[in-house]
Amino acid sequence: MINVIGLGYIGLPTALMMASHGVEVIGTDYNKELVDTLNAGKTTFKEKGLDELFDAAVKAGIRFTTEYQVTDTYIVSVPTPYDKFSKKVDACYVVAAVKDVMKVCPKGATIVIESTVSPGTIEKYVRPVIEADGFKIGEDLNLVHAPERIIPGNMVYELLHNNRTIGADDRAVGEKIKELYSSFCEGEIVVTDIRTAEMTKVVENTFRAVNIAFANELAKICRHDNMDVYEIIRICNMHPRVNILQPGPGVGGHCISVDPWFLVGDYPSLAKVIDESMRTNDGMPDFVLNRIYEIMKENGMTDIARVGLYGLTYKENVDDMRESPTLQLLESQQRHLAAGLKVYDPFIEKDVVANQYHDLDEFLAAVNFVVIMVKHNEIRENMEKLAGKVVLDCHNICGLPGVYHI
Repeated sequence: MINVIGLGYIGLPTALMMASHGVEVIGTDYNKELVDTLNAGKTTFKEKGLDELFDAAVKAGIRFTTEYQVTDTYIVSVPTPYDKFSKKVDACYVVAAVKDVMKVCPKGATIVIESTVSPGTIEKYVRPVIEADGFKIGEDLNLVHAPERIIPGNMVYELLHNNRTIGADDRAVGEKIKELYSSFCEGEIVVTDIRTAEMTKVVENTFRAVNIAFANELAKICRHDNMDVYEIIRICNMHPRVNILQPGPGVGGHCISVDPWFLVGDYPSLAKVIDESMRTNDGMPDFVLNRIYEIMKENGMTDIARVGLYGLTYKENVDDMRESPTLQLLESQQRHLAAGLKVYDPFIEKDVVANQYHDLDEFLAAVNFVVIMVKHNEIRENMEKLAGKVVLDCHNICGLPGVYHI
């Protein structure tokens, strides 16, 4: 039996995937409301293919509880936030989960940490906690790091097909966990040491963050001299060795917008390019807000309440708002103005911000300036409804004449 600890955006799909592929799984989360929702037969967030996977896992016998289980394998998939001042990972949730596991686990059990951590986190924070309780690592308890590699919006497919990395102190233990993940993973699974596994996950997300920052910086340069950044990128990408990404209103989620800071926090004198790249990405919501002011002035507009932000999530076609550029923009705007921008997102059903709408037509009727912050399919399929409005398209998806860009 496998006890998956933490049933959020990563833990729940992982538990469901294992259960639906013949592994006996019990999912544990301290959030009783979340557990009750799952036991009532409902998923806790929207994700393509998740409901079908949930149904298959329930039929296979998956169970959900707030209690840690007595078993030989634990998969810890809890949040790893970072301190916004020091830029270092906060491992408190991982440490707390490991402590709770040690209260119930039998001798020889294996703890697999899926949570993304900075290189050296397990050595610095997890091992001392285990050893302080009198456990001998490698005998009483085995440690493994198997960082997740999936993205909201395509989780189910990527769980099945993405390559995986298993970091372990003992090769035999690593191979055993590899066999567990092979129950569903069709990608290549590499077994290495723990610190290498920690580093590879962070480096993957850092690579993407740096390349996004390059595109965002190009957008700023081109805006300064009134050049078309999209046309420039299109032409440059015709070169066989060039693949520039597209600029956007910022970077969100709990991977690209967070993980690279771990390296900045741990290696402040060395991670200079990474540091500057992250600052560039973090500055994009303010850049978009300044564009809103410029466009309002150009069009003789004075009422910010007639401006609407389309999209609250950090990416298209998901309900995940973690580190959302829209939320960052609203926070910045609130520091300068009393009156607020209007907001709408088809994937966010509850009120989470002021001036939030829950119907596209009502939202559009209330504004005359629309800022496309997220490229949900809904807005792509309803471009004709933007006709006659001022539009700032942060993703270059709108084909209407006279549209503004970042």
